[in-house]
Amino acid sequence: MPKNLKQLSQSEVRLTAGHRLCPGCAEPIAVRQVLMGTDDPVVVVSATGCTEVSTTIFPYTAWAVPWLHIAFENAGAAVSGVEAMYKAHLSRAAKGQPLPDYVSADKPYKFVAFAGDGGTYDIGLQSLSGAAERGHQFLYVCLNNEAYMNTGVQRSGATIMGTHTTTSPAGRVSQGKRVNRKDLTEIMAAHDIPYVAQSSTARWRDLVSKSEKAFAIDGPSFINCLTPCPLGWIYDSGVTVEIAQLASDTCVWPLYEVLDGQYKLTYRPKEKKPIEEYLQIQGRFRHLFKGEEGAEMRKMMQEWVDWKWAQLLKKCGQEV
Repeated sequence: MPKNLKQLSQSEVRLTAGHRLCPGCAEPIAVRQVLMGTDDPVVVVSATGCTEVSTTIFPYTAWAVPWLHIAFENAGAAVSGVEAMYKAHLSRAAKGQPLPDYVSADKPYKFVAFAGDGGTYDIGLQSLSGAAERGHQFLYVCLNNEAYMNTGVQRSGATIMGTHTTTSPAGRVSQGKRVNRKDLTEIMAAHDIPYVAQSSTARWRDLVSKSEKAFAIDGPSFINCLTPCPLGWIYDSGVTVEIAQLASDTCVWPLYEVLDGQYKLTYRPKEKKPIEEYLQIQGRFRHLFKGEEGAEMRKMMQEWVDWKWAQLLKKCGQEV
């Protein structure tokens, strides 16, 4: 049974206060909620990125669990390697050999990797794909703020069309990024792994519930979690959750899961809002509300969102 709110409030704190992430950053919200998805011992692998650099400034750490820093490009390989080492210890123990002091036989260990969209959509995709194909037992969570925020707000494969970044600047020549993001959640679903999901920090019950399923599943699992960024998205730090909710209410970021190949929509807005409501409260889209070129870009973005939403509804067996 999924935990209720009172039970979740009593969960072990695995990412403590005192980290250096920006006010309003959604990433620590996502990490805490994901780690509430299991009571078993957890080993965390963290790729280079905002969460890694801000939670482990030497000689301090905000992590209260075993934690491994790995490079941008190989979080998938690292988490699968740690999982393989753990299984090797259990195999030796089954033959009568003693377990190392750092391995407990009381509860099974869970393995989770956290990485940003730059380290997942782009730099680390090969490593993640290989780990999923090999069938390792782990959860991989993409903390998706739609750009390389840690290194200067450069566009990534997760950045949506029309976004102003330092490498897709809006101006006289261009209206921001010219192409749509790749659909990484669908790419992972195409690996035929047991569990794939898309969630956000706006709906805690959705994210925690999906994390519980992912930790309990037999085999690799993947969650793509939208984590708004006040710095790169340019908005007041107090509206992070509101913006994440608008992403789902406009269907820019639908919430769904794929369990053993079966698609299920986990949130459908009562009223699908126009994309402008999501765009106008973020400074990274300010240029889209100036002139005919901006209006044309907004129209293209709305058409793409509508097309993707209709595709998803069909996969979930729902009326368009």
